[in-house]
Amino acid sequence: MIKNVSIVDYGLGNILSTQKSFIKVANDNNMKANVVITNQAKNIAESTHIVLPGQGAFETCMKGLSSIPSMIHELTKSVINNKTPFLGICVGMQLLANISYENGEHKGLGWIDGQIKKLPTNNLKLPHMGWNEVEITNSNKLVEKGKSDEYYFVHSYFFDCKYKKNIIGETDYGINFTSFISKENIYGVQFHPEKSAKQGLELIKNFLQL
Repeated sequence: MIKNVSIVDYGLGNILSTQKSFIKVANDNNMKANVVITNQAKNIAESTHIVLPGQGAFETCMKGLSSIPSMIHELTKSVINNKTPFLGICVGMQLLANISYENGEHKGLGWIDGQIKKLPTNNLKLPHMGWNEVEITNSNKLVEKGKSDEYYFVHSYFFDCKYKKNIIGETDYGINFTSFISKENIYGVQFHPEKSAKQGLELIKNFLQL
C-alpha cells in the first residue's frame, strides 16, 4: 500500500526538513510513499497520513491555517471523522489545544483538551532550546512505554493537557511539562522528530506504519 503523506503548508513551519525526513524514512524502510507539501484542502482527503508542522507564534500559525479555504474543514473531516493518522509537530501540536495564552487569548482546533501556557523561567533560559529527555509515560503506537530518549526542542510555551490519558510523554525543564500527547489517531510532539537523529526517525517510521 502506498502512503500518501500530506505535510500541511500554511506559510509557517520547518516544511522542507520535515519532508526530507519522511522521504528518508520511507526509502530506508522500503515503504512506498508520496510525501507532498500542500496548501490545497482538496489534497487532504486523499491522504493516508497528515503532518502539521509549525514554528513561531500560536496566533500567527492559527491565522495561517484559517486563511486557506476549507483547510480546517477538510482536516477535521479526515482526522476526526475518518480517523486518518495525524502528527502535529511543535506549534502544530499546540494548535490541537482549546486555547492558547501566548500574547493574548487565541482559540485552537480543540481536538485534544488543554491550554497553551508559557514555561516558567525558574532561572532557566527561554526559549527552551536543544536536546532534552522525553519520558514515555503512557501506552501508544509510536514509542514504547517506559522508554526515555532525547529529542530536540525549540519553544517557550507548553501544552497543559487536561486529561492524563492524553499525556504520552513528559520532559523536565524547570517544571515537568507534557511533551507528547495522543488521542486515538491523533499525535502531537512538542519536540522536532525531524531534527532528533535516529530516535526521531524511528518515531516517524512508526507513525508511517499506522
